[in-house]
Amino acid sequence: MPDLTPREVAQQLGSGLLSFPVTHLTADGVFDEPAYREHVAWLSGFPAAGLFAAGGTGEFFSLSLAEVERVVGAAVAAAPVGLPVIAPAGYGTAIAAEMARAAERAGADGVLLFPPYLTEAGQEGLRAHVRAVCRATSLGVIVYNRANARYDAETVARLAEECPNLVGYKDGVGDIEQMTRIYARLGDRLTYIGGLPTAEMFALPYLSLGLTTYSSAIFNFLPRYAAGFYEAVRHHDDAAVMAALEEFVIPYCDLRNRRPGYAVSIIKAGLKVVGRPAGPVRPPLTDLDDAELAELQVLIDKVA
Repeated sequence: MPDLTPREVAQQLGSGLLSFPVTHLTADGVFDEPAYREHVAWLSGFPAAGLFAAGGTGEFFSLSLAEVERVVGAAVAAAPVGLPVIAPAGYGTAIAAEMARAAERAGADGVLLFPPYLTEAGQEGLRAHVRAVCRATSLGVIVYNRANARYDAETVARLAEECPNLVGYKDGVGDIEQMTRIYARLGDRLTYIGGLPTAEMFALPYLSLGLTTYSSAIFNFLPRYAAGFYEAVRHHDDAAVMAALEEFVIPYCDLRNRRPGYAVSIIKAGLKVVGRPAGPVRPPLTDLDDAELAELQVLIDKVA
């Protein structure tokens, strides 16, 4: 975003719901750029504070590095002026740093740093990993606390001192004590993002811990519903949130939990149900079967 600092981009992200679009593929698994651009443009007609291209919902883990840069560039081209686009970075430290530089080339406004690939690491190693990526780019960096990259409060505090462009912390673990320690230690130095699968399930309790926003995958196929749910959370309308959880989100999560990887597959299934197909998921993920699609159709019909 022109003339905005990394901190200002992060502050904007924290002001509203976040869009994590799927990556559109043809039937044979090739990136379908025209369909993707149309989808980004369609989503831009609904309220969102930021767009995360080729993220977890966008099958980052199944894209080549060249494809990631192309997807990010397509998102930048299709997003309206004023909507920040955040690109992914991940794998090993050298590759993550290169991806951060590629994000700048593609015109992104920030970087979401995924956990390192495969290996486990201690806090000093994670700190060095994040520091290297932050130093590779002038863009704001958001760390993703998930899987083998669980950052304790001391590590996050040291990184915040060492890396002025570390601007955000996305939680995909759900450890309340860890989140409480980090928020108590750093306060508003960072923007905090809810990143658990189907983040709507955790949005209300996490609001009190400084997570004013979250990644809504449901926004892909029910953008108006997702935006309304977010508004209920931000206005502390507990009754409306609980009613929505009972009617749609909880049974949706039950279906999502049928098989590993369905957190992404069910989003593409939802787009198919609402008449905006985005193609299949790539291996190693698998698509919902016909019976599961029918179940999802019943759920969506209740709230669409």
